Amino acid sequence: MGQSERNRTALVTGASTGIGRGIALALASRGYDLAIGHYDEPAEAGEVAERIKLDYGRACHVFQGDLAEPHMPGKLAAFAVEALGDVDVLVNNAGLVRFKAITELDAAEMDRVYSINFRAPMLTMQAISKHMVERRLKGAIINITSSRAERAYPSDAVYGGLKAALMRAAQSIALDLAPHGIRVNCVAPGATAVRGDPRSLAGYKVLGGKIPLSRIGTPEDIASAVAWLAAEEASYITGTTIRVDGGLILPGMPESSGGAGWSK
Repeated sequence: MGQSERNRTALVTGASTGIGRGIALALASRGYDLAIGHYDEPAEAGEVAERIKLDYGRACHVFQGDLAEPHMPGKLAAFAVEALGDVDVLVNNAGLVRFKAITELDAAEMDRVYSINFRAPMLTMQAISKHMVERRLKGAIINITSSRAERAYPSDAVYGGLKAALMRAAQSIALDLAPHGIRVNCVAPGATAVRGDPRSLAGYKVLGGKIPLSRIGTPEDIASAVAWLAAEEASYITGTTIRVDGGLILPGMPESSGGAGWSK
């Protein structure tokens, strides 16, 4: 059965909450069957899977595991292939946020952030791209990076640096996979309300006022960009990064109190 004769499928990592949850729901609403991964939020992941089944009539298979373990990305990929048959789209969303000044960093913490934010998506891309090549799938791979990959912030050498590394790595991987018709891109969120209502929380409202488009981002904003990059409409786009940040980093550091940020 060809790709056009069956349901589209996707694997989304870190999909129990926040941006990953928004991406999973957006893809399900567009007809995708899904496999989703999470670290340690079984109730939240189960709620996502149940909503996908009830609201959109799509299959959703849940995998729990720590992507910091070297073998886990491969196990997740194998689980998705077995559950879905084929994987047309991979979204590497899972990540770990840590902010510390260089004088306060310790090696163990750096290693964990590296293993989750860079090594895990690299290994997942390796496993899924091999599957796509073997099955001759003209798939799409999308990595969630960050506007911090392009703009430096204090205490952000590790997180921001690794997001920059992933963005650069995706460009080379796009060249590796282009002969197979597999596209590789990134979506870079800015300030995004991953928990709570951005319209009501005071901190979100204050920060939103400092962003050129006058609001903080939502998981749905990021998910829309991901869904578009995964679709046929973006079939001539590879090796690029779409920043979804409302113009956040254009004027510099608008969220800094007293800084030279955006003003109307």
